[in-house]
Amino acid sequence: MHYGHWHYPTEIIARENCTHKLGDYCKSTGIYRPLLITDHNLAETKMVRNTIAVCREANLPIELFCHIQSNPTGANVEAGIKHYVDGYHDGIIALGGGSSIDVAKAVALVARQSFPLWDFEDKDDNWHKAEPDQIAPVIAIPTTAGTGSEVGRASVIKDETEQVKKIIFHPQMMPKLVLLDPILTAELPPELTAATGMDALSHSLEALCTHTFHPMAEAIALESIRLISHYLPVAYIEGQNLNARFHMQIASCMGATAFQKGLGATHALSHSLGAVYDKHHGLLNAILLPYVLSANKLHIDEKTNRLGRYLALPKPDFYGVMAWLLSLRTDLNIPHTLAAIGIDSKEAERIGQMAVSDQSAAGNPIHFTAEQYAEIFTNAVKGTLIYQ
Repeated sequence: MHYGHWHYPTEIIARENCTHKLGDYCKSTGIYRPLLITDHNLAETKMVRNTIAVCREANLPIELFCHIQSNPTGANVEAGIKHYVDGYHDGIIALGGGSSIDVAKAVALVARQSFPLWDFEDKDDNWHKAEPDQIAPVIAIPTTAGTGSEVGRASVIKDETEQVKKIIFHPQMMPKLVLLDPILTAELPPELTAATGMDALSHSLEALCTHTFHPMAEAIALESIRLISHYLPVAYIEGQNLNARFHMQIASCMGATAFQKGLGATHALSHSLGAVYDKHHGLLNAILLPYVLSANKLHIDEKTNRLGRYLALPKPDFYGVMAWLLSLRTDLNIPHTLAAIGIDSKEAERIGQMAVSDQSAAGNPIHFTAEQYAEIFTNAVKGTLIYQ
């Protein structure tokens, strides 16, 4: 297995057992009183106990915060802020999937600021309100390979009052250090391996297709998709295959790096559906992706042709890419419809209105109307996949 130590987009150490030196990494990052933020499902696991033990062996007084929902809320962030401030912490270790890391980054941004969480929603120049020297350092340790939140400059947090997901942004929210240890993902069950892996794919595929000009991001997106096409089925079938797990972690980071270029209608819809129905974000993306590609077809032919050639598909065009995507979803037991996960079309109009207002909608190759978003959503509920 290869060894990685990179500084793009932030410092990343990718190596089996790299978390064993976490105490040293905390000190070199300027963290001496870390708050460990994870979710309640991981709180009692061996990996969390080991993380705490490593820090205590390095004489770092560490505390745990784990009150996080799968679609994290403003209340989760506020509780984390209280824990951080009351414990006189000076930095955060974010351990877990995208929910844990998103909350950790939001806590790090807001805890010492004079403005509340929602004042940092990614609108206009809200991020200028923050005092940069008051943003706490974060070390991110992902335990899934999907969201790429560990290399992101934003957090997706649900506003429960308005029942919408909002993007909290600051360029210095990016973790100071990322530790990619494939051992931490080896116990991820197949269904979560599939859903998170498809989340990574949706990031790269939407980043590739968005109209924004960013050649470096496009190149990263292409290679991320190639890695996922090869290693996600292996990781799904052979959970203990550390080589596959390692490359999926890399692909996930690449996907999140690529989507600095933008996302699109898949995420505009999945954010809206996650806020209303509280379903897994990666699974929503996995189901929605072919329906959005179908709706975007006339504007993404060149991109999908290039992707088809890069993947060496038998038919290197839109139809070949779609066939590959549908086959991959079948291999991973991803449902074909939203109805299969308990979502009906009664809220189609509402979802359409939410999606057209979502930040991700701006990156879609076509500026869909609310009615068009409602139609794509309805098609995904029914399983109506039509493309010419």
